[in-house]
Amino acid sequence: MKTWRSASLVATAAAMLALTTACGQEKGDQSPNGQNVGNQAPAKADGYGAGSDGYGADTGDGKDKGSGAEAKAAGQLAVWDSKKLGQVVTDSEGFTLYRFDKDTAQPPKSNCEGACATTWPVASAEGAVAAPGVDKSLLGEVARADGTKQLTIDGWPMYRYAMDKKAGDAKGQGVGGTWYAAAPDGKKASPAAEPVPAETAPADPAGLSTRKDPKLGEIVVDKNGMTVYRFTKDSAWPIKSNCVGACAEKWPAVAPVDKADTQGIQKKGFMTYNRPDGGKQQTIDCWPMYTFSGDKKPGDTNGQGVGGTWYAAGPNGKPVGAPK
Repeated sequence: MKTWRSASLVATAAAMLALTTACGQEKGDQSPNGQNVGNQAPAKADGYGAGSDGYGADTGDGKDKGSGAEAKAAGQLAVWDSKKLGQVVTDSEGFTLYRFDKDTAQPPKSNCEGACATTWPVASAEGAVAAPGVDKSLLGEVARADGTKQLTIDGWPMYRYAMDKKAGDAKGQGVGGTWYAAAPDGKKASPAAEPVPAETAPADPAGLSTRKDPKLGEIVVDKNGMTVYRFTKDSAWPIKSNCVGACAEKWPAVAPVDKADTQGIQKKGFMTYNRPDGGKQQTIDCWPMYTFSGDKKPGDTNGQGVGGTWYAAGPNGKPVGAPK
């Protein structure tokens, strides 16, 4: 009886061993330390980009305690004009810099550590200089767990991508649905809006009117076609602008406009505000209106979402796209 039972156990163990061996073969060859080195299935996409392309171990959350790849000094930044992506910021070696949707800008914080930082090497703030024509005040730094000072642009931590092998590569664009090439102002790079054909532009545009933006919908523009913005730190009643001094240089106040010189703009609360610096400012629904010095041509919306407080103004004076 014991002999039959022992033989049965041996047979069962042999069957389990054969099954285990077969499963191991289906997963690829095994290295001496038991890790797969061939035909390995891609790691699950976790938004960090780690493991999904063969770079870095998949830790499940991308946040293991390792420090990842050595940080690369950003140095003199430059701007690359891409037909597909628009303006893209690069480091001193011409490599594309990226931002990560799971990071935060206010306050600046990186959520890419360990294996994630191997796939996405940190752009060190060491020697960082703003690209020509770009506001240097947008540059900053954030301290990482290992003490590295990581470059930030408008609060967003910057990275390179391990799969980019030469200047001009942008293979990290869209990886995991969370990694995107960075624009010079820290936003996600995107192609410029198509210019309005001259024959369709009004011959004598109103002082304030609206246009249909492909991403934002109907927004207010001034007589030059420049986007008009609202600042969420202002107040409507009593009317008060909290953008003065250096802020007012970056965000010029919209000058008073006659009600008759408007098109598609809500007339309720359309009044002039006496600013604390002595100037006069137009309001819509009692909210002070501004333009953005970072917008260089009609159709630009570079001020959208800046600092989480600036948004294009709708015809009723509400901030378009602001969190509710």
